[in-house]
Amino acid sequence: MPENKNLSEIKIEEQQIIKNSDLSIWEALIPVVILMCLLAYNIFFADGEWFGAYSNQYILLMGGLVASVVGFFNKVNAKTMLLEIWENLKSVFVPIMILFLVGALAGTWLVSGVIPAMVYYGLQVLSPAIFLPASVIISAIISIATGSSWTTSATVGIALVGIGTALGISPGMIAGAVISGAYFGDKMSPLSDTTNLAPAMAGTDLFTHIRYMTLTTVPTIIITLIVFSIISANIDTSGNTDISDLLTSIDTAFYISPYLFLVPVAVIGLILAKTKPLIALGAGVVLAAIFAFIFQSEILTGLADTKISAIINAVFTDTSIVTDNEQLNDLFSAGGMQGMLWTIFLIICAMFFGGIMDGIGALSRITNALLKIATSVFGLFASTVVSCLGLNVVASDQYLAIVIPGKMFKKAYEDRNLAPENLSRSLEDSGTVTSVLIPWNTCGAYQSGVLGVGVGEYFIFAIFNWLSPIMTLLFAAFNIKIKQLVTSKA
Repeated sequence: MPENKNLSEIKIEEQQIIKNSDLSIWEALIPVVILMCLLAYNIFFADGEWFGAYSNQYILLMGGLVASVVGFFNKVNAKTMLLEIWENLKSVFVPIMILFLVGALAGTWLVSGVIPAMVYYGLQVLSPAIFLPASVIISAIISIATGSSWTTSATVGIALVGIGTALGISPGMIAGAVISGAYFGDKMSPLSDTTNLAPAMAGTDLFTHIRYMTLTTVPTIIITLIVFSIISANIDTSGNTDISDLLTSIDTAFYISPYLFLVPVAVIGLILAKTKPLIALGAGVVLAAIFAFIFQSEILTGLADTKISAIINAVFTDTSIVTDNEQLNDLFSAGGMQGMLWTIFLIICAMFFGGIMDGIGALSRITNALLKIATSVFGLFASTVVSCLGLNVVASDQYLAIVIPGKMFKKAYEDRNLAPENLSRSLEDSGTVTSVLIPWNTCGAYQSGVLGVGVGEYFIFAIFNWLSPIMTLLFAAFNIKIKQLVTSKA
C-alpha cells in the first residue's frame, strides 16, 4: 500500500463505479490499445525520450484525451469525466505529499550522515553472500511492523540500495529484493490499508483473510528467498579490499556515529505508534536537519554560503557530497523535493487517464466482459487476476485494482459457492503486489523514484510480486485449498 492511512481517510471503498450501457467493449478498449501502442513505441523505438524526459506523462495525457473523445461519442458529458478525475486526484494527494517529504528526507539524511552511517555499518554486517535474501527479510519485517511498503522503501530500502551498490551488487537486484520483502510484509500486515480493503470488498473478515493468504503467500516468499540465495551465492562483488577502501572514504568524508541511527529509529517508532505518515516523515526531516548541524558542520559549510542554506538546498534541490571514491560520489547525491517532480507528474497524468476511463464507464465495461467469459472456477479466478492486472495498467492505482474487481466479482464467487476469502486473496495476490510492476502506476512510480531504480531494472527481480498471481492461478487450476461456502442445515 502507498502509506499507512486509515480506511476512513481514503473513502475509496465508497467510490462509485460508473456504468455506461451505451459503451461497447471494443470502444472501451480503444484508449487502452492506443495507450499501449504509444508506450511501446516510446520504450522500444524512442528509448523513452519520444517527447523528451516527460514522454510517458504526455502519452498518458494523450490516452486520456482519446478516452474523452470515446466518452463524448457515447453521451458522457465533460462534467462527469472531470468529477472522476478530481476524485482520483484527491485519492493521491497524501501520496504526493509523502513523495515530497521522501525527497526532503533523502536530502537531509544524506547531509546529516544518516545514509552514510547506514552504508558504513551495513557494509560491515551484511556480507555479499547473504545480502539479497537478508534484504528481503529485513524489508519484510519492517513492512509487517509498519503496514507500509512505501515507508519501508523510504527508510531501510534506500539504505539497502546504498549498501548493496557499494558492495558491487546490481541496483536492480537490490530493489527487487527490497520490493519483494516490502510487499510480502505489506500484504500480510493487519496495519496495511490494502490488507483491510480486500476483505472489506469481498465480504470476509481481516484475520480470516490473512490466514487464507498464507496458503499462497508463504510458498511464494520461500521460492523468492531460495532464488535470491542462489543469486547471492553466484554474483561477483567488489571484495573485502574494495570494501575497506569504501569504509575509509566514508569515514573521511563524514562524522560517523551510532547516534545517527536515532533519526531512522525515531521515524519508525512514530509509524509504529500509528502517527500519520506525513508527521512521521516530516519529523524525520527536522531531526536530520538538527543532526546535520550537530555532527556534519564541516560538510554544511562546504555545500553553501551558510549552514542554513545548505539544509534548505538539501530539502528542496540537488545535493552532492564529493569523496575520494567515485562510486560513493554517485551514491551520495540526492535531488530533494525537486527530484520527485518527475514521479509526481507521472502520478497526476495517470490519475487523469484513469479518471476519464472510469468516468466514461470503460473500466466497468472491461471488467464485466471478463466476468462473462468466466465459465468455470478456474476461469473465475483467472478473470479476477486479469481484471486486477488490467486495472493496475489502465487505472494506474492499486486501490481501484482492488475495489472495482471486488465489487464486480463478489456475487459471481457466491453463485459458485466459493467462500469470500477466495476473492479477497485473489485481489491481494494480483491487485496489491503487481501495482509496483507498472511504471506509470502510483506504486511503480513511487518505488522507482524513491529507490532510484527504474521499473524495467527491478521488474524481473521483484520475484515475489510477479510470482504471486501465478501462484494463485496454480492453486485454482489444481483445486488446492479452494474454500467452499459453508451452508447451514435447515
